Amino acid sequence: MIQIKAFVAREKDGSYSIFVDDKAPINYGLVGEGNTVEEAIADWNGTYEAMKMSYAEKGLEFVEAQFSFVYDVPSFLAYYGSLISFKGLSKLTGISAAQLSQYATGYRYPSPKTTAKIQEGLHSLAKELSQVALI
Repeated sequence: MIQIKAFVAREKDGSYSIFVDDKAPINYGLVGEGNTVEEAIADWNGTYEAMKMSYAEKGLEFVEAQFSFVYDVPSFLAYYGSLISFKGLSKLTGISAAQLSQYATGYRYPSPKTTAKIQEGLHSLAKELSQVALI
């Protein structure tokens, strides 16, 4: 089974869609849509299973894949904004809360260097949290 990145994108109407690069090594197309990321992933998984069943019924080869869902910065900030404040993320990354807000609304887009800085801050927090033990 191959591993493929599926891109989660927040649309202008606030809904979410999921897609893969057209160069992905699969022989079918998939799209997931929903009002939330959870709905879009559920739609994605349902479409995948329906496609797999359709190929089997027709006797066609189906390239099985496992998908990892990845976000662009604006989509991530919009989705996780209720859990991680811009002020808190600013402390983690050194990027101003105002600038992060502009990324979330699509008013500005982060450079690859800034995107890496945000990702490093989030991974650092995740690592720290994974070592927390409560008594």
